[in-house]
Amino acid sequence: MIKARAYFQLLKFRLSLTVAFSSAIGYMLGARDFSWSQALLVMLGGLLVTGSANIINQIHERELDKLMTRTAQRPLPLGILSPAEGWVFCVLLGISGLSLLAYCFNPLTAALSLLSLILYGFIYTPLKTISPVCVAVGAIPGGLPPLIGWVAATGYIGVEAWVLFGIQFMWQFPHFWAIAWVADDDYKRAGFKMLPSPGNRDLRTAFQIMTYTLLLIPLSLLPLVFNISGRVSALVAVVCGVLFLLLTVQLMRTQSRKAALRIMFASFLYLPIVQIALVLDKM
Repeated sequence: MIKARAYFQLLKFRLSLTVAFSSAIGYMLGARDFSWSQALLVMLGGLLVTGSANIINQIHERELDKLMTRTAQRPLPLGILSPAEGWVFCVLLGISGLSLLAYCFNPLTAALSLLSLILYGFIYTPLKTISPVCVAVGAIPGGLPPLIGWVAATGYIGVEAWVLFGIQFMWQFPHFWAIAWVADDDYKRAGFKMLPSPGNRDLRTAFQIMTYTLLLIPLSLLPLVFNISGRVSALVAVVCGVLFLLLTVQLMRTQSRKAALRIMFASFLYLPIVQIALVLDKM
């Protein structure tokens, strides 16, 4: 029972489910007449591949995770599971997810998912202790799920897919940096360089968070421009974007952990609200 729970923890289920949800959103926006069963299959494939990528991340960082309060109780740092057991589970999940996406949808969907896994597990993960550019690299696999979902529905990468990617890619920056601000002490103990150079919780970092959040507003109007969805979702996106932006202005004023925490929670709400609005407005 302890082992089973440990394997489930390796998945980082909530995070993986959030990523998989974005891929299902992309599928529903790309499909002319989508079926719920196909949307669930996209989610399942995305969940398996994302879980595999998360395990690679945890295997690589298992010694560093021991140094941080938020990660010290994970299965690998505690020794409940060995790295070898983690690798076996990782490969099983990855092959299952990629096979499902290739068989039920198309090879391009599986290829893009594999690219996302490689970028996250083998490039973004080691970069975290090397350079703050890791956030920009990590934003690529972080932004790919809705594009992958669109490709699952259509079989090709069109401008609409890039629009969906662009919104989620840009969202990654205030999201990641707000988390890094809140968890800065923990991250520094492990040697992670997540905040933009020079890596301080200061006005420069707050300004960058504000800038990327501001860019989200015009980006969120592109689904209307390219006829992906309608005016109601565009209005929802603008309202959410402005509210999100106001929180970043507050961070610039106070440069406090509390203000960063609000941005972090707002980022968790912003993306699903906007994405659900896109789908409902299309329907």
